[in-house]
Amino acid sequence: MSSRLRRTGAAAAVVTFGLGLGLSACGEAKQSTGGGGSSASGGQVKIGLLLPETKTTRYEQFDRPLIEQKIKELAPQAQIDYYNANENATTQQTQVDTALTKGDKVLILDAVDAKAIQSSVQKAHDAGVKVIAYDRLAQGPVDAYVSFDNRKVGELQGQALVTAVGDKAGAGSIVMINGSPTDPNAADFKAGAHSAIDGKLKVGKEYDTPNWDPNNANQEAAAAITAIGGSNVVGVYSANDGMAAGIATALKAAGLSVPLTGQDAQLDAVQRILAGTQTMSIYKPFKPETDKAAQLAVDFAQGKTPDAALLPVQVTNGSGNQVKADLITPVVLTKDNIKTTVVADGLYSVDKICTPDYAAACKAAGLQ
Repeated sequence: MSSRLRRTGAAAAVVTFGLGLGLSACGEAKQSTGGGGSSASGGQVKIGLLLPETKTTRYEQFDRPLIEQKIKELAPQAQIDYYNANENATTQQTQVDTALTKGDKVLILDAVDAKAIQSSVQKAHDAGVKVIAYDRLAQGPVDAYVSFDNRKVGELQGQALVTAVGDKAGAGSIVMINGSPTDPNAADFKAGAHSAIDGKLKVGKEYDTPNWDPNNANQEAAAAITAIGGSNVVGVYSANDGMAAGIATALKAAGLSVPLTGQDAQLDAVQRILAGTQTMSIYKPFKPETDKAAQLAVDFAQGKTPDAALLPVQVTNGSGNQVKADLITPVVLTKDNIKTTVVADGLYSVDKICTPDYAAACKAAGLQ
């Protein structure tokens, strides 16, 4: 799932999510097909979209529908084969095989396990299929990478925690609940957070959380509070909002009210921020990321070389491959800018945020 309270160019880049997002979470491969869109070489535009899980709400609510919508705008008759691996790396490898068997010419791949998927990326490459690493940098001969500046995400989270803890920094320790050890993004978040925290806050306990599991995060936070002593915990770093939900439960059970970070601007996190049980989140405007991935996929599928401006930087993945990339700048979300970020961009309506339980907090924050 930081004092950067003003918006970046995201406001201009993100358009209202005025589309049907009422898609249910899906654990099995699903296929959306449109007739016979032709590529420049005369073949059908066939794109495989492989997302990692449904536990994080963004994938089914935003990433999938926005990517599919943009592909259809660019290539109305494109065939899109959709898969969700439900956090299972082996399942995702099988899904890549299925996509290749179906004849998909481009894969938009958000890897469950960046290392485990390497052999599948190599298989696609050997078959002449382009692979776009989406949101998470897979290993192997990837053709393009679209994500956010993940180290910057962690840095902003760490800065926010340092600011929120303030003059209590010397009174105790913080707990760090990082993401999955198999996720390269989690390593970047962790490194960025440490760059902002080290020397300013004392880390009492730190955990890497398999599969980003909120229940594990809850247990880790509870164990850390017990080990450190509740009154000595002055803040908690959570790498994302899903885990922050579990951590918030642990803090409440321990009778603690301390700064807590997050990431992804999930609806429940926005509500916790309003209620004061979470300090901040990182808002990653999905539209620029999804549009870029879709544009690259259509270009590749049509046999075009994407414009250099679409991939302005180069990164190195875990297998040592040099990959052209675009890294979008994230935005810090706090109580003060909910209206000008997630509401203004159409991510959530005020009515959706301000349910009866949060009406008073919404009014205090100027949302109602």
